[in-house]
Amino acid sequence: MSELSPQAQAVWDAYELVDCDPYKIDPRKAGLAAALRAAALYCKRDRLQLIAIASEFDSQENNND
Repeated sequence: MSELSPQAQAVWDAYELVDCDPYKIDPRKAGLAAALRAAALYCKRDRLQLIAIASEFDSQENNND
């Protein structure tokens, strides 16, 4: 992978480094929620929408969708 901007690297790191109990939360959803929150740090206009989407992923139980 080519070198990423600091913003893109922060989003990637958030996705990759998430740690959760896979029996309670789907790791993919937890990683996506973390990445969205990291992106929200850099998106002034869309911040609230990104955080709302991340919260929706966090609130879902692990049903292996």
